[in-house]
Amino acid sequence: MTELALNLRSRASDLIHRLWTHERVWLFSACLLGALFLIVPAQGAVSAAFVAQNLISVAPFLVLSIGIAAYAGASGADGLIARAFTGSPLVMIVIAALAGGLSPFCSCGVIPLIAALLAMGVPLAAVMAFWLASPVMDPSMFVLTTGVIGLEFAIAKTLAAVGLGIAGGVVVHLMGKAGGLGDPLRDGVGNGGCCGSSVRGAKDVVWTFWRDDERMAKFWREGVKATLFLAKWLTLAFLLESLMLAWLPADLVAQTLGGSGLAPIAVATVVGVPAYLNGYAALPLVGGLMDQGMAAGAGLAFLVAGGVTSLPAAIAVWALVKRRVFFLYVGIALTGSFVAGLLLHLWTSL
Repeated sequence: MTELALNLRSRASDLIHRLWTHERVWLFSACLLGALFLIVPAQGAVSAAFVAQNLISVAPFLVLSIGIAAYAGASGADGLIARAFTGSPLVMIVIAALAGGLSPFCSCGVIPLIAALLAMGVPLAAVMAFWLASPVMDPSMFVLTTGVIGLEFAIAKTLAAVGLGIAGGVVVHLMGKAGGLGDPLRDGVGNGGCCGSSVRGAKDVVWTFWRDDERMAKFWREGVKATLFLAKWLTLAFLLESLMLAWLPADLVAQTLGGSGLAPIAVATVVGVPAYLNGYAALPLVGGLMDQGMAAGAGLAFLVAGGVTSLPAAIAVWALVKRRVFFLYVGIALTGSFVAGLLLHLWTSL
């Protein structure tokens, strides 16, 4: 083999290695979509359109949160933002949970904001409170839930969202004091931590950072890096979601969640994770099941667990935080969903 051929082979090998190491998510998504177009062309077209539509819908949140994070980092304002969350932990947790219950973020749409907050060094306890509460309820969802299922159920779902956020924030705060949750972000995602580098290292704030070439370069560098990172995982998440919506029969979900008592609540909590439907699509299903006799507690557990820890959202979270934080997030969400369903069941049984 000639020297030129060896050189080309070496370069090709290096290129493949870099692509697989750094772009395996894009490659997997592309291969999966390509396989769909070859085997099930109709579903491939539907999935491609679904991914594009959802990326466009989440783009405003993505651009806003990444832009804020990049601006804060380039100007030095991230220190001010992070230090604003260093007051009373319980007050921060309650405020974050209440804000989450009023915010218009879905389970995937909240991911960019969470990444920005953690990268700024906002304490994990407050972020977790917002993180858990946000996907469960928002003003438009409250109105729709009232219309489809009823006002009492909508109030219960709102209380479950805020209660889950507060409980999760308190648990994370107590575990953080024990020293087990430092630096929650994966390597290369950001430099957060329980109080974060932005809190530990105070620095001057330059609001008009674009006048400084070095700060401007940092703004674009961090913005592009965060955009590509989140875009590749959200693309995979939405692609998988499209397949679940297409191939997971609604009647199978209905049969699994039917019945009354404590067992359906536990089943609904677990099934709510893989049987993902977006909040608006899930409401009519749950409303129909409740009309057929399913306990309200099981319906609430399904909606809360599915909203917070749906498979597409879990994939994005897995890419964002370290394993111990991920499993803590899932554990709190599932436990809180079951408890919320159980409390509603007991309340309606009185």
